[in-house]
Amino acid sequence: MSIKRKDALRVAVLASGRGSNLQAVIDAIETGTVQAKIVAVISNKKDAPALERAHRHGLSSLFVDPKPYAGRPDSREAYDRELLDVLRRHDVELVLLAGYMKIVTKVLVEAFANRMMNIHPSLLPSFPGLDVQKKAIEWGCKLAGCTVHFVTEGVDEGPIILQAAVPILDDDTSDTLAARILEQEHKIYPRAIQLFAEGRLRVVGRRVVIEGGKPLGETIINSS
Repeated sequence: MSIKRKDALRVAVLASGRGSNLQAVIDAIETGTVQAKIVAVISNKKDAPALERAHRHGLSSLFVDPKPYAGRPDSREAYDRELLDVLRRHDVELVLLAGYMKIVTKVLVEAFANRMMNIHPSLLPSFPGLDVQKKAIEWGCKLAGCTVHFVTEGVDEGPIILQAAVPILDDDTSDTLAARILEQEHKIYPRAIQLFAEGRLRVVGRRVVIEGGKPLGETIINSS
């Protein structure tokens, strides 16, 4: 089932680093796989490679400096209020976190409730936070993977939209495992965005129901 929108979904991407997931979304939009338009790429890092990626594709790239808010008791909330102003000026419908290395506050979470997504390199609810590949190997997990979820105030706790799994090999390191997981991130993040664009995601408690049934490839087992 595919639902055509009159206009492309207006998306903003928050990124702090190299922007590989941003690139995957850009590629999916340019090939017509995702019916969306990136109206702004925003970073808290002035020299983030993600901003250069955006520039190369003719996208609006914006640096929002957190330094003016440093030292304030409400520094995080004040910064997010500035971000919210930027997002509203661009008429953003969906916010994507793509390697965004700041914890968003309720200022953004409430304004974009069930309209803000993140991708995390583990099979949530296992291993939220950082160093997740190392933790998965140390715990002797047989599977690792990635999760697209809606963002809530709890870190990596929001309702799960899509997941992809990869096996953990006996000789895996954190780096080799992370590389295989990243391949799957680039597949399921665009897919989750398209499901949102089609109006097929409905949050029921902690669950995300996909209207019309779960899509083929919702769970991807990569044996390589």
